[in-house]
Amino acid sequence: MKYFHLVWKNALRNKIRSVLTVLSLAISLFLLTTIIAFWTTLNRTPESLEAQLRLVVRHAVSLANSLPISYRSEIEKIPGVQQVVPLQWFGGVYIDEKNFFAQFATEPDKVFEMYGEYQLSPDQLQSFIKDRTGCIVGKTLADRFNWKVGDRITLIGRIFPVDLELTIRGIYTAPTKEEASALYFNWEYWNEAMGRPNVIGTFAVKARRIEDIPQIIDTIDARFQNSLAQTKTETEKAFQLSFVSMLGNVKFLIASVNAVVLFAILLVVANTMAIAMRERTREVAILKTIGFRRKTLLALLIAEAVLICFLGWIFGCLGAWLLWSSIDLTGIGGGFLSSLIVTPSILALGLAVALLLALLSAGVPAWRASQITVAQALRQL
Repeated sequence: MKYFHLVWKNALRNKIRSVLTVLSLAISLFLLTTIIAFWTTLNRTPESLEAQLRLVVRHAVSLANSLPISYRSEIEKIPGVQQVVPLQWFGGVYIDEKNFFAQFATEPDKVFEMYGEYQLSPDQLQSFIKDRTGCIVGKTLADRFNWKVGDRITLIGRIFPVDLELTIRGIYTAPTKEEASALYFNWEYWNEAMGRPNVIGTFAVKARRIEDIPQIIDTIDARFQNSLAQTKTETEKAFQLSFVSMLGNVKFLIASVNAVVLFAILLVVANTMAIAMRERTREVAILKTIGFRRKTLLALLIAEAVLICFLGWIFGCLGAWLLWSSIDLTGIGGGFLSSLIVTPSILALGLAVALLLALLSAGVPAWRASQITVAQALRQL
């Protein structure tokens, strides 16, 4: 620490260049942190046992195809299955198409048994069950539109040629904002409005034990293998990730962008440090003359790069953490992505990247500068 003042002075000797370098690093590390946080958020694993026990059964071809509601009774007979609840995506519009959020037709008396982590008062649940045109909404969604119990809303059909008049009978809470950003209404109401096609988009299936899940998946798909509507059964997490895969090879894209960002940072910092080292020839000669050793000089020169990269990490990575932890993305993400989670491990990774960049960019120039003799340095003046 006794050389910190010297390192600080030398790092900021050319203030404009130092500030621009720190800003370049900060922007690049901010982008890097944001991309990794996005990928981490998309790949979050279910934490609750309830979520780990749930499966999703859908049509083997695509989500656009429906399954007969009669499949439910067949699935319930499979050993290891605890409960089956139908879920039909509605995809309606509330006032404006920008107001996107999840809407599901389901069975009011069963949905909270399936999603045990959701909390709703018994009185509101009973009101939801008794009212055929009733619905319940998550607290995040209710806060977004300033809804309260008793409000009437209209969902304009876009996928299906029906408009639904609904009355809010309850507001539920959930562990995450994403889970509390959905609306549930009575499947019978939708089925009647559609002329009773008696079909469903997906079935939510709860297993009795985690160990039973592989067998249940194989049994369900084998049961309907020779039917007109074949099924694809997967865990709830795998079902959610399938939407990410529709975007293409996201992992490769993210890795490619990160590689470009890192390469750009390395070029910026390496160029800055190379220029700084060439400008320091006279100072190196003076420091050697007054007794500084090569190892000490090498450490001082590398410390300057570390300081600049550390400042870039503070403004870039910590700035990303402060920004994304304070912004609610629910309105933008339609409830599927309420926030970007910048975890401590991401911050640690960003710090490691910053330190590695400092070593790679300053290592060779600093070593060359520390090895120069006083006579050689004076000849270059």
